[in-house]
Amino acid sequence: MNKKFTTAFIFMASLFSLQIQAQEFETATEAVKNMGVGWNLGNTLEANSQTYHDFTKDNYWGQQGLESETCWGQSKAKPELIKMMKDAGFGAIRVPVTWYNHMDKDGKVNAEWMKRVHEVVDYVINQGLYCIVNVHHDTGADSDSFKSWIKADEANYTQNKARYENLWQQIAEEFKDYDEHLLFESYNEMLDKLSSWCFASFASTNKYDAAVAKSAYNAINSYAQSFVTTVRNTGGNNATRNLVVNTYAACCGSGTWNDHLKEPLSQLTIPTDPVANHLMVQVHDYPNIANGIANVKKEIDDMMAAWNTHILSKGIPMILGEWGTANVDEGDGKTDYDVRRDVMFEFVDYMIAKCKENNVATFYWMGLSDGAYRSLPAFNQPDLAERIAKAYHGSDFAGTYPTENDFNISYLVEYEKDWAELFLYGNYNSVSALKLTEYKGLRIEMDDNYGSKLQVKVYGDATGSSFKEAYYTLSANSKTTTVNFENAKTGSTVSRITLQTNVGATKAKINQVALIKSDNSEVKLSPTTAWGCTLSTESTPVSGIHELHYTPQTDNRIYNLQGQQIAKPQRGIYIQNGKKFIAK
Repeated sequence: MNKKFTTAFIFMASLFSLQIQAQEFETATEAVKNMGVGWNLGNTLEANSQTYHDFTKDNYWGQQGLESETCWGQSKAKPELIKMMKDAGFGAIRVPVTWYNHMDKDGKVNAEWMKRVHEVVDYVINQGLYCIVNVHHDTGADSDSFKSWIKADEANYTQNKARYENLWQQIAEEFKDYDEHLLFESYNEMLDKLSSWCFASFASTNKYDAAVAKSAYNAINSYAQSFVTTVRNTGGNNATRNLVVNTYAACCGSGTWNDHLKEPLSQLTIPTDPVANHLMVQVHDYPNIANGIANVKKEIDDMMAAWNTHILSKGIPMILGEWGTANVDEGDGKTDYDVRRDVMFEFVDYMIAKCKENNVATFYWMGLSDGAYRSLPAFNQPDLAERIAKAYHGSDFAGTYPTENDFNISYLVEYEKDWAELFLYGNYNSVSALKLTEYKGLRIEMDDNYGSKLQVKVYGDATGSSFKEAYYTLSANSKTTTVNFENAKTGSTVSRITLQTNVGATKAKINQVALIKSDNSEVKLSPTTAWGCTLSTESTPVSGIHELHYTPQTDNRIYNLQGQQIAKPQRGIYIQNGKKFIAK
């Protein structure tokens, strides 16, 4: 065999081998179909705080540690939670991550934070689920250029292009060996310099500014292209990893009340990609179902038609990365789940059915398991979780949906400073006032006597941001304290109830806490963090629920000679545990 022929043969064989290996990663279309229904691990790794920001100095970058994960009241993510979601019928988990508060001024991500993100990703991957990791609240409506530093604006892109690409290079390098179950999402809800929702420049004086809109859409497309190019250039499995780009503000094109509503879809330019069929587009949708199910169905149909016109018809698959309802009902803190559950369930059925028809994967935003429920883990909306699963898998699907009644629970609170507070009822974001004609008190059972250390603080009637307040010291003679609400001190309502320390750093354990109604029946409460404290739980499963232990990805993964991880090696030479072997 002559030398020229031999060289050509080797080249063609290598090219053929690469083509075969490229098929090991499913296409974006296949991935969307295989995800089924998904859930967002929300208010967790994307939570962030401005508490430590000194606006007079350029020291905002990297101001938070691992405590940011729980600073919005959620429990620390654990593998049992992901196992619960899998057993309930969910096939994919979106893991929103905020990075600015864990990056130094030069754009380097804190190693401990990257390690924690890596752990949570492994929780998902180890369950055989799809996982989406993104850049989340680095975009958004905040005017602080340190916090929401990524804006849909051409000048912003020019200024931050290098930092953005450097961030994605670090993320991509960290996970380059992961298989097709891990996807990367470019950015979350990126807004223009005016922080416009619905479509670019909507927040302008005239509700539309052509120059601002053009700059916004150009910037979105530039950021999307930077994302794809940066990830692909890191090689390994990132060469064919499925990637997700979002429309402007993740707008879905829903509605007909303005001629510009479809622009986020029509003005999105799909990035140039060196590999075919490995990109998908994400949108979000939170319709107002109070207008009636018929109107919601019509809105969904219109939205789907727009998706087909501008994206799906071009062969680009889509995911509905966040969805739910408008939620709060008339300012009283109750949600659609509370006040119109039947309509909400019908909406769930229709949304999932139409998305499934169009091969669009859905990721429900938060809810289902929230706050302390996640640490058990258990569902606080088990019937909604089951409805979502059955809407996709069919009415005969039999998932498992544990509730708090499946556990004996104690709450461990660690106070960090004087006057720190733990929410026993209510929170900062949603206040549903209790009428004292219906509720007369609170019962709290501790593991010990804390009369000299802790007190119950009751927030009553509100005037603007101020509340009438009443304080009740815990019993010094008993582990159980009963608080009788006093109208003279709190007015006619109770808005929030906290457990407050007056001795600085201290620890306590709550075995049970409940509201007492006027008829002496009780409503069990689940504490959440307020400020200056951390919260964890001790729980004993009643039956059938067992602890899982986190196990990192092992070193037994198989790679081809191009550094790509291979799930099913065919004939050829591969690397495992740093050594070559031949698959026959």
